[in-house]
Amino acid sequence: MRHILRLLWPRAQVLTQRNVKRNFHASRVLFCARSTSHVLKKPSDIMDHEIEEMLAPLRVAVKEQGDIVKKLKEDKAPDIDIQKAASELKHRKKTLEDKELELGAKDNIDRGKMEDLLKQKFFYDQSFSIYGGVNGLYDFGPMGCAVKANILQTWRNFFVLEEQMLEVDCSMLTPEPVLVASGHVERFQDYMVKDLKNGDCYRADHLIEATFEKMLTDKKVDADTKTEIRNLMPLIDGMSKEDMGKTIVKYNMKSPLTNNDLSEPMEFNLMFSTAIGPTGHIKGFLRPETAQGIFVNFKRLLNFNQGKLPFAAAQIGNAFRNEISPRSGLLRVREFTMAEIEHFCDPNQKDHPKFSNVADLDVVLYSACNQMDGKSPQVWKLGEAVKQKLIANETLGYFMGRIQMFMLKCGIDRKKLRFRQHMSNEMAHYACDCWDAECKTTYGWVECVGCADRSCYDLNQHSKATGTKLVAEKKLQEPKEVDVVECTSNKGSLGKVFKKDAKAIGEYLAALSVEDCDRIEKELSTNGESQITVGTQTFTLKSDMVTIKRYTKKVHVEEIVPSVIEPSFGVGRVMYSVFEHNFKIREGDEQRSFLSLPAIIAPYKCSVLPLSNKDSFVPFVQELCKSLSFSLPLFLYYF
Repeated sequence: MRHILRLLWPRAQVLTQRNVKRNFHASRVLFCARSTSHVLKKPSDIMDHEIEEMLAPLRVAVKEQGDIVKKLKEDKAPDIDIQKAASELKHRKKTLEDKELELGAKDNIDRGKMEDLLKQKFFYDQSFSIYGGVNGLYDFGPMGCAVKANILQTWRNFFVLEEQMLEVDCSMLTPEPVLVASGHVERFQDYMVKDLKNGDCYRADHLIEATFEKMLTDKKVDADTKTEIRNLMPLIDGMSKEDMGKTIVKYNMKSPLTNNDLSEPMEFNLMFSTAIGPTGHIKGFLRPETAQGIFVNFKRLLNFNQGKLPFAAAQIGNAFRNEISPRSGLLRVREFTMAEIEHFCDPNQKDHPKFSNVADLDVVLYSACNQMDGKSPQVWKLGEAVKQKLIANETLGYFMGRIQMFMLKCGIDRKKLRFRQHMSNEMAHYACDCWDAECKTTYGWVECVGCADRSCYDLNQHSKATGTKLVAEKKLQEPKEVDVVECTSNKGSLGKVFKKDAKAIGEYLAALSVEDCDRIEKELSTNGESQITVGTQTFTLKSDMVTIKRYTKKVHVEEIVPSVIEPSFGVGRVMYSVFEHNFKIREGDEQRSFLSLPAIIAPYKCSVLPLSNKDSFVPFVQELCKSLSFSLPLFLYYF
């Protein structure tokens, strides 16, 4: 009787104690111990001298335009002139980056073969494929679920547990007023056009911009038309629906894929809208990000943390964006998993007690200044970058360091990871500083993680919309006297007129800022009435309903609205980058492709491979599998 069992138990014990990678072959699962150490090369070492000579004119062109933009801002030139110059800078910068990718080191990754492997082994595939599929929606199979679960568990261990964060799980259905206050309802409104024959949809501003860029490089287009286009480029973002329609007609723009005629631009909201409840009176949306659930629960989280700052809250969950033209696999989808952190801190104290742990890390930074000057990214020590104020503060720098450590732990190639700083025309008006962790893929540099100092914008917006104070108390070293202005309500008068809404109005008035109190007092004295908006309703107040009080009091604590540092991870994008960075083709046999993944995210950690199918052998194998499952908190695969 021949019973041969290949046991991987001793090997598995060794491998789980080492930093190793697993190879996932197209036909079987194999073990492969491999060092995950990386050697960091400076961009100056990566770029060949001859390539740099070819790029030099493009770098000069970018720097010249960057200097023009800086000069216009210093001189406080009209906004339209700055926008035109910034648009030309963006065009030159993109030309430079495209040329860098074209001339840079080739990865020789066959994306088609990799995607075939991922589909064949059912890491993921298009949703509802037997019905023809839906663009931008993907299902994860057993291997994909295991990798995703391992990445999320690694994230939870690395951030939530190690940093002692407060994890929440908030509703995906979000009432409209929440997203009105956060600015999403206004910002997520776009215009789209349709291919009149096949119905394909395109975002109107992107189509106009892409067409203009193509025309600027077309030798057949005359100089006057190109000048006209350059003047129009900076105006695209601010174009109305009518302006976009006229532009499309004037320049005879067609569908980029079929060359068919296009429809008139039409409004399109990138959020999925829905009605909450049977009556349909409560309008809502599927959340476009997970962050707002954390902001609206700030008071509860602060109380849970015993009123102390700083603290961080974290959330893992799905978000939804109704992309007009989803593409590039997992990189641009309509439903995606996010892992977000909101670190609340004193706006005047943004140092971090653990910053010294990451201060000596080497990071590749593509600063806004380098982008303006046409220079390559540079290698910095995090501590030096913060000291030189390239990175705004220690807390932001600390999370950037932790982000890099996490990404490398999951299998991202160090040489294909960089942090790119948002330029001033990209940055949200309320943000102090923002960096994107970008991974190089066959699609170019892809933003996988955003790390932003959002200041106190979100808490202020929700506080203003609801009348609820979203503040923390800071103990003063010495008491001080402060001038107090507050609006008190006459509950009797409010109750008679507004009935069930009187309580909400009273709470709103109690939380008013000094500026709002001054406005109401002035309007009441001038007109005898003043209007306020609570949620989505507008109410008219009379003089007998409110009283504005002014007095001085001694305080031992002061109220502060915390600033927020937000690292935001696109899990699907991280996964895709990991797949690309660890995809291999066996030498001498191009038909055999495999993934070499770090053990910590590999779907299977151990395999039991019996070489006999006799029934008498099954109980022993099952008992062995059971023992391995209990002994190793890992995935086990039995062939």
